[in-house]
Amino acid sequence: MSSILAIIFPVFGLILAGWLCRRLRVLGPAAAAELGRFVVWLALPAMLFLIMAKADWRQLYQPAFTATFALAGLGLFAAVAAVQRWRGRSLADASVDALAAAYPNTGYMGFPLTFLLAGQASLVPTTIATMLVVCVMFGLAILLIEYARLPAGQRQPWLLLPRITWSLLKNPLIAAPLAGALYAATGWPLPVSGAQLLQLLAGAASPCALVSLGLFLASPAASAGSAAPQALGDRQASALAWQLTAVKLLLLPLLTWALGAWVFQLPATPLLLAVLLAALPTGTGPYMLADLYGRDGSVTARTVLFSTIASVATLAALIHWMGPAAME
Repeated sequence: MSSILAIIFPVFGLILAGWLCRRLRVLGPAAAAELGRFVVWLALPAMLFLIMAKADWRQLYQPAFTATFALAGLGLFAAVAAVQRWRGRSLADASVDALAAAYPNTGYMGFPLTFLLAGQASLVPTTIATMLVVCVMFGLAILLIEYARLPAGQRQPWLLLPRITWSLLKNPLIAAPLAGALYAATGWPLPVSGAQLLQLLAGAASPCALVSLGLFLASPAASAGSAAPQALGDRQASALAWQLTAVKLLLLPLLTWALGAWVFQLPATPLLLAVLLAALPTGTGPYMLADLYGRDGSVTARTVLFSTIASVATLAALIHWMGPAAME
């Protein structure tokens, strides 16, 4: 139990620190957004670049892990989107709901949590998972929302792909690891001064990301969401958020475990990392996307809040169940 607490407590302790700083007004209402920008534009890209620039190409080639994580996440995304469309939600809102159910917080919580559990061996798999979430899944949601916004006669997906591809490539969480992989391909060593600069920024990524998440959870948006015209009632939004939370914390890791153990037969440690990353709570990305497109943000904001709180128990149970076998 003490070993599980040693892994869980530092991560959720920093989230709690951010939450308290906002509630006690030590940090102001803009702190979450500004600290989040620092993480997204400087600290996390520096970490991702370093990981990829120093990685051996043989480390990056992990087809079984990649397939396990991608098929579980994208399969669940498609299933939730289809169910929400059947329930009467618009394609745009159904896409946001599906993203909330299948979008693990790999960037903010994944790196510190998996590193505490598996050390350096966790960095490349977590980077692969982050790119799948931020690039493929997020890009798919954007594609569906943009498609839904077009008039019926202009819905040609191939017209949207160049714009969405360029938009994704401008995302620092995608551009940085791609740049790192390209640099690694040259075979050049990193200059000492440049590597030290990047290392300083990378060292700030995990603590700042977790504090930023706590600041967001303490903000009014995390409990109320945006007041979009399409917003559900308060009771409906909470009920749907709990449903998406259950799907995110229970169904997604279970599906990932089934694929990893039975279909792709992953070894114990990669299987643990895949399931643990899938079991992370919903990241803030779906809420930001809903807010960007003026969709109902009440469901996604509450899903982030509910899943983060509930994941304290679910992640501890998962580490207790799978951790010892993986670390043997």
